[in-house]
Amino acid sequence: MIFSAVKSELNLFFLALGYFSRIPMPKWIMYSTENLNHASRYFTLVGWLLGLCVAGIYYIAHQCFSVNISIWLCMLASLILTGAFHEDGLADTADGLGGGFTREKKLAIMKDSRIGTYGACALLMALFGKYILLQEIKNLLIAIPVAYALSRTVASSLLFTMNTASDPDTEKTKPLAKSQSRIDMLILVGSALPIFLLINIKTALLLLLLLLSIRHIFQVYFNRHLGGVTGDCLGATQQVSELCIYLLLISQGI
Repeated sequence: MIFSAVKSELNLFFLALGYFSRIPMPKWIMYSTENLNHASRYFTLVGWLLGLCVAGIYYIAHQCFSVNISIWLCMLASLILTGAFHEDGLADTADGLGGGFTREKKLAIMKDSRIGTYGACALLMALFGKYILLQEIKNLLIAIPVAYALSRTVASSLLFTMNTASDPDTEKTKPLAKSQSRIDMLILVGSALPIFLLINIKTALLLLLLLLSIRHIFQVYFNRHLGGVTGDCLGATQQVSELCIYLLLISQGI
């Protein structure tokens, strides 16, 4: 009974890991729409894991190279680990919302694999912004995992309160998890609590306030323009949230 429950949870975790990264999953993993729905409970935990991997790469690189080179290498590693999954969502969302005048046109542009001017500008500013901001942070070994985890919490939480704006069967990317339970939401948000052990209470509370504000803004904006959320919207939310987290940590001297 216990073994079966543990295996079921591991199955959900590896599905979440496979959804958000290019890290190979065990062959025994069982995929289904229902499993993907409940795998969303581990999206924050996957963020912690990816953040620790990227921070570890920075630490190792910094033993041989300067801060700037080490940051570039860890950013490169992040893109490889995630397959530029979130960056792709940011670019597509910028193209769709910037180039479309109707809901249908915006969604059609977002499904197009080609990148446009809006997407290129958004992607360039995001990557360049990360490179600059990471140079200003004093403790990258804490800041990177915190930003990776919390930004994915914010993005994933939109799944619990928003409708899907497009048909998952027609999306060019992975299907979008939906129909999560309260338990899934509780685990997702609860997995973010280690921030209170890593940073001071004041900064942690400011982060929560900031991310709740970002979440509200994106929810209103996506509902108004798309009538819901897509996988690309989640990627855009994650990227913007990550940048905002870095800005706040810098302002607090972290």
